[in-house]
Amino acid sequence: MEPRVSLITLGVADLARSRAFYEALGFRASSASQGDIVFFQAGAQALAIFPRAELAHDVGIDVAGGGFRGMTLAHNVRTKQEVAVVLEEARAAGAEIVKQGQDVFWGGHSGYFADPDGHLWEVAWNPLAPLGADGAFVLPE
Repeated sequence: MEPRVSLITLGVADLARSRAFYEALGFRASSASQGDIVFFQAGAQALAIFPRAELAHDVGIDVAGGGFRGMTLAHNVRTKQEVAVVLEEARAAGAEIVKQGQDVFWGGHSGYFADPDGHLWEVAWNPLAPLGADGAFVLPE
């Protein structure tokens, strides 16, 4: 297996609401979107939103369940100050701010928001792994 993440699919309760939320954050729906799925290009990866019940059915699991999902998505920024700016953009788009931006133990600065379905996004500035000119997150060797 080649080490990469190609597509992240989020199960959502209301496709139209989630599409509007992500578009308000600047994501643009791809022409590959159709019916019950919306695709967004997200750098070298893609993000998809799909009705939660249909996603559970596709996987073959029970849709019941909730709470902490054991994962977060991250959006890294170029400066410490951008963390607050992006958190505010997310709030304005309808996100719940779960944790305000603050200095963290690993030397960076981060905060969290939850999208309309509770998917957690970290907004982080990491001085140890600055973003490339193209926005790529590249870990040091």
